[in-house]
Order: sequence, then structure tokens, then C-alpha cells
Amino acid sequence: MTERTHEDQDERTAPAPIPSQPTETAEPTGTAPEEAARPGETPGASGVAALPVKPALEAVLMVVDEPATEEHLARVLGRERREISDALRELCEEYARQGRGFELRLVAGGWRFYTRPEYADAVESFVLDGQQARLTQAALETLAVVAYRQPVSRSRVSAVRGVNCDGVMRTLLQRGLVEEAGAEPETGAILYRTTHYFLERMGLRGLDELPELAPFLPEAEAVEGDSQEGVPSFDVDDSGDHSQTEH
Repeated sequence: MTERTHEDQDERTAPAPIPSQPTETAEPTGTAPEEAARPGETPGASGVAALPVKPALEAVLMVVDEPATEEHLARVLGRERREISDALRELCEEYARQGRGFELRLVAGGWRFYTRPEYADAVESFVLDGQQARLTQAALETLAVVAYRQPVSRSRVSAVRGVNCDGVMRTLLQRGLVEEAGAEPETGAILYRTTHYFLERMGLRGLDELPELAPFLPEAEAVEGDSQEGVPSFDVDDSGDHSQTEH
């Protein structure tokens, strides 16, 4: 009885398991808890804040479509405004010192990349490349029909010329010589007209100064338009119908 009593006392007085051991193994090793975002900071900006500030600014400013304010840049990059302001001005000085073809300007309260004025000729050459090429005979004829019959649909232009004018009309649209002018009430076909750029290139103050060539074109009522913007067939000879297409 005495021995059992001592054993019971030993069991009751045995040290309890240390509760801290499972707590240490429950937390993954090598990972630190994510820092809470600062007030006004964009979610996920803690990782962005680890990036070098100048390259990050350059990357963001490459894709903006309007000047970005220092406050906005500081928020999305997770930095203080003073740090962003200093970095922007340092970039301006670096670009000027290196003689780059672009510069960083503070415009309308925000920052944005602009090309340098001394390289305007190079930019103009690139932008206008291909636009100075002469129009083909087909394009000139199509443009004449639009000028004298505007607003007019593509099917009516094709009917006047006797060939499909879709490709030529796309070229004139890309050159900025014609533009859409609503839809034809009866068929829903898109109507086209000449632009101010057309008048400028032709040296005209208005359409009333166009040469008197309209009488040589058929009246619009005499041309059967196609609601599907298709091209009607034209009888060339008794052997059958043939249609032509221009590009």
C-alpha cells in the first residue's frame, strides 16, 4: 500500500509537457509575416516598394496616357512623396546630361515623357512615313466619286465605278481623306464624306470650289445601291456576267 502511494504521488508530481514546442513547429520557418499596408498605400505595394525607385518610375511613366502626379506615383510605388519628387528631378537631369531624344516634363501638375523639340523632324518623318505616297488612279477616281456624291455609301461608289471599292475606301480612310458620315436611312449602309484634310490637300476653301465635273457622273437615283455593301454585276458581253475587284 505504501509503495503504491509513493508511485501515485510520483505520477501526480511529474512535470507537465512543455506547451511551447508545438507552437514553434506550427509556424513555417523562413517566412516573415507580411507587413500591413500603410494608410493610403495601394494593396500589394509592399513588394513594389522593394524595387529601385528610378527604374520603377520609368516603367510606370512609359505607359501613362496623361501626366501622373507625384502623389499618385508615390502611392502606387509605396514611397514617400519627397523620395519620388527627388528621383523625378534627378531623372530629368540625367536625360539632359546624356542628350537623350526624350525628356521628362512637369506638365499640368503631373509628369510625363515627351520627345525633345530638336528631334521633331525625326518624329515627323516617322509619323508621316507612307502618307506622302501618291494616290493610285483607282484611289483618285474613288475619291472623286465621294467628293461629288457625298454623303455616299461604298456600294454606290462601287456601282458608279463598276468595280469593288472596299480596299480603296480603306486606304482613303487611313489617309484621313474620307470619314464616316452616318448611315443611309433606307438600307442602313454606312455613308462617307470628304474631310477638312481633303480640302486642305486640294487647296480648297469649301466643296463649292470643286471643278464642275458632277454632270459627268450618273445621278444617285440612277444607281442601285446594295444594302449589303456588295458590288452589282455588270454585263460586259452576251457570254455572261463578270465583276471586277480592286484593292
